[in-house]
Amino acid sequence: MKFRLITVLACAATLCLGGTGAAASAYPVKQKVLTDNVLYRLGKLPKSTCEEPVVRPGNRGDAKHYIGTVMQCLEAAWESPLSETGVAFEGARLKFVTGSYCGIEARTDSDSVYCHDPRAVVVKLGKTVLEDPSDLFLMYITAARYANHVQRLTDIVYNVDSEAFYDSKAERAERLRRYNLQADCLAGVFIKSVSPLEGRSSRDWKYLQKLLQGDVAGYERLWGKTANVRAWLGRGYASGDPGSCNTWTAPPAEVA
Repeated sequence: MKFRLITVLACAATLCLGGTGAAASAYPVKQKVLTDNVLYRLGKLPKSTCEEPVVRPGNRGDAKHYIGTVMQCLEAAWESPLSETGVAFEGARLKFVTGSYCGIEARTDSDSVYCHDPRAVVVKLGKTVLEDPSDLFLMYITAARYANHVQRLTDIVYNVDSEAFYDSKAERAERLRRYNLQADCLAGVFIKSVSPLEGRSSRDWKYLQKLLQGDVAGYERLWGKTANVRAWLGRGYASGDPGSCNTWTAPPAEVA
């Protein structure tokens, strides 16, 4: 259940969310900036290396160093492809917190969010994530939050959560699921670009997928079913191409 504990508040901090999103109806997305974005024309991310620092269980300093290293890898991986297609590239900040963030009061011991102002990947490291850091989870959460930064750079985020673009809470919830599932897919794209990772095998990748959990009963349906979360992450990894991450044209069942 690592994924849900880490991200249960991210929905609130990412886009200042609200509403119930209880209905299961599907709504077409017709905005070209979402369905035909420059992001889908980047091609495969160039292969690169990203050396994973060792993270000892319970060691917050190790985890901070690991995430900082992965952030550098992410900046290097995304900057050239985005710049070459005319996107005005800006780096993301990295901030570690122990309490509230983005104006949201922390309610879990661990969390990860992207704060659009001031363009920061924000991470709260607690026991939940530090007790067993030997998996790829720290890389995943860093890559997924950086994917939110990529969505900002390509103007995707600005066309998701405005009231001008939806007519109901259910429609808004679906748009946010498409947004979040796209971030998962882009995280998979990045991980593929730096694979194979030294000392890792396919078992590590399969274990990461098993760790991820989707929407939980009692919370808004903003992340997608567990099967869809894993499927979009896997799709990005299989292709290594952001073009495979167009959740906005996907059929409703794939973003439920």
